[in-house]
Amino acid sequence: MKKLKIGIIGVGRLGYEHACNIANRVPNTELVAVCDRKEERAREVSKELDVAAFYTDAKDLCADPNVEAVAIITNTDSHAEIIKIAMDAGKHVFCDKPLSETIEKCKDAEKVVAAHPELTFMLGFMRRYDKSYAIAKQKIDNGDIGDVILVRCYSQDPISIIEGTLEYAPRSGGQFIDMNIHDIDLIRWLTNSEPKKLWSIGGCFEFKQYKDWDDGDNVSTMMQCESDAMAFMYAGRAAAHGSHVETEIVGTRGTLRIAGVPTSSMLEVMSEHGVCQECYQDFVTRWHDAYVTEMEVFANCVMNKEAATPTVVDGTKNTEIAFRCKESFMSGNMITL
Repeated sequence: MKKLKIGIIGVGRLGYEHACNIANRVPNTELVAVCDRKEERAREVSKELDVAAFYTDAKDLCADPNVEAVAIITNTDSHAEIIKIAMDAGKHVFCDKPLSETIEKCKDAEKVVAAHPELTFMLGFMRRYDKSYAIAKQKIDNGDIGDVILVRCYSQDPISIIEGTLEYAPRSGGQFIDMNIHDIDLIRWLTNSEPKKLWSIGGCFEFKQYKDWDDGDNVSTMMQCESDAMAFMYAGRAAAHGSHVETEIVGTRGTLRIAGVPTSSMLEVMSEHGVCQECYQDFVTRWHDAYVTEMEVFANCVMNKEAATPTVVDGTKNTEIAFRCKESFMSGNMITL
């Protein structure tokens, strides 16, 4: 079986997960190069995963003739630049979300992808490739729940990882682009419709420093789509119980609910505290299978010369909506898109 030779750029927490998947878990891929700005980290991961080539500069990895495709798992503000470097070097590209931190850079990335129709580009909104969400989408498209009335999305990070969250927050782009952008993508995908109105609110309930960044530690948005379907999304940074992503789709003939209890297994713990189920403690564990599946889909699209989704245009649209949510949050006003 032919395997797609992939080089990965960025091997932090999520990049390391992708690197391990490409090297050991995705059947149609082979990890042939590792790149990280920190030379020690690049060397460490390449040694652990038995990869001969490692780099500290994305340009050098993209110039490697053994690399057929590139996975970009770096800070958001570097995505557009590396997409151009990789595609101009003739490499297929998988890029983590969000596409970029400005609309201008998103549009630049669109132009780069359009200039290379022979190459495959895929954006990493992995929830589309989670088994439960894929089944829900199929049921919606089949008409099993009738017309969609409401999509409700919760995304909460555990307070246990707040130290790293606070360190990244000033350069994250804010809650709407860093967290809610996943929910924005889900809403557009599940309803097959674009938002036409939105109103965002929130505050600094636990971590007051978010106010210094014109942001909130807990925020929410109400939307109405072109189809008239309603949507509600909430993002929080201080969940005591763990990593909690929950979605409910209410239709005219039925309701779908995903992860009402964000448990990692069917295990129930009975103790002096009562009966409980243990929750996911980080997002990487929750979405592990989806990360594997999306990379497998990317490789298949490359080898079969098929278009991949989510697209670069999805990346721009999701980012535009996230910024309008931020605008509404800052102004307190409902916004018509």
